[in-house]
Amino acid sequence: MPDQHNGKQPVAYGIWVACALFLIALDQASKLYFEQNFDYLERLNILPFFDFILVYNQGAAFSLLADGSGWQRWFFLVLGLGATGFILHLLKKHKAQTFFCFSLTLIMAGALGNVIDRMAYGHVIDFLLFYWGNVYFPAFNVADICITIGAVFLILDEILRIRRTKQEQA
Repeated sequence: MPDQHNGKQPVAYGIWVACALFLIALDQASKLYFEQNFDYLERLNILPFFDFILVYNQGAAFSLLADGSGWQRWFFLVLGLGATGFILHLLKKHKAQTFFCFSLTLIMAGALGNVIDRMAYGHVIDFLLFYWGNVYFPAFNVADICITIGAVFLILDEILRIRRTKQEQA
């Protein structure tokens, strides 16, 4: 059945899974590189506003709940696996919505990349550090980039869907 929005055939479910696996592999390879080649808290300046650094995050985004007593590891692990199951369901159900599925694939890849860290190490490995003067953005990784871009695309997809619906009703 052609995609109702662009006249193209829907992307096969397996392609989304393969894309996610590729992104997970990229995330894990980059984390492994920094884990093996940097000491904890070691920084390497790349640009006046960007460094590589090896840090560990036991919490979520912006180190949310990082100071917990350890329960947060399991909470975020279950949350990531639950989100993955739900996303896999949505990918099958909405296969004709290519941009929506791409957005979900990015989020799923990022979630699983960080779930792997939590299972293997008990924390997430971060290594990208942006700052301006004394103002620092929390360090992050490839999985976090996937989640962020996926979330932005998901919002954009919804805005575009609403606009299409309004145009069709006009």
